[in-house]
Amino acid sequence: MAVAVLTTAEGREKTALSRQYAAHWQAARQAGETIDIGNATPPLRPSRPDKPALLSPRDVPHRKPGTPAGQIALLHAVAHIELNAVDLHWDIIARFSDTKLPLGYYDDWVKAADEESKHFNLMCDCLEAMDSYYGALPAHAGMWRAAEDTVDDLMGRLAVVPMVLEARGLDVTPGMIKIFKQAKLTQAVDALEVIYAEEVHHVAYGSKWFHFLCGRHDLDPTGVFHDLVCKYFHGPLKPPFNEEKRAEAGIPPDFYWPLAGTTQPSTGAIKK
Repeated sequence: MAVAVLTTAEGREKTALSRQYAAHWQAARQAGETIDIGNATPPLRPSRPDKPALLSPRDVPHRKPGTPAGQIALLHAVAHIELNAVDLHWDIIARFSDTKLPLGYYDDWVKAADEESKHFNLMCDCLEAMDSYYGALPAHAGMWRAAEDTVDDLMGRLAVVPMVLEARGLDVTPGMIKIFKQAKLTQAVDALEVIYAEEVHHVAYGSKWFHFLCGRHDLDPTGVFHDLVCKYFHGPLKPPFNEEKRAEAGIPPDFYWPLAGTTQPSTGAIKK
């Protein structure tokens, strides 16, 4: 199921399949059925539609968010992030099947993939209400880099994707909601508030399973997190941090503040 989603290119088709499979999984779990996780080989990169054109971050045009064009660009950027998140959550299911994990691990990431699929569709609905669509503008080409960098390191994937990249979403989404409130674009406000509430859970899943693996291997979570982020994340973490929502997701300040403005690890827990 995960590989089928990853190899579907068009965004609405990908998310429809994602939601269909998530509903199947959840129904089976609720019925108490025995589920065989299975094995499959996910692609190194997920299938993508012909549009949007993918550019280097420095080549993606910057638009003022106070203008309609800037608001469309912001929604388009969020849609692109959400579509990548759908693939990231299915990839973390298929990519690391050699690691024995409880069924709860799959419950969490299937639910996250389902919610990211909903988020992508909410953003597409907002774009279409503003006479645009996903693919109308160029997008960030580097969104999949974290997945490629951590292709053989589950703890690295958990540290960088949910606990850094998705946690960053908790930092910046309140500001986006404010922009759309000022513009009186209630559909976008409602959609972003749904995303904001549910992204806390996705960050929490990352923290939960990161701590689970640290416990399995008798490792210090804080030091290991610092070393993995320094190894795989390209650049310092950028404040301001949404400390309340990060704490709600299980990430305390001593995880991220020491990495703000530095790429040096705090411990030698992992060899580079």
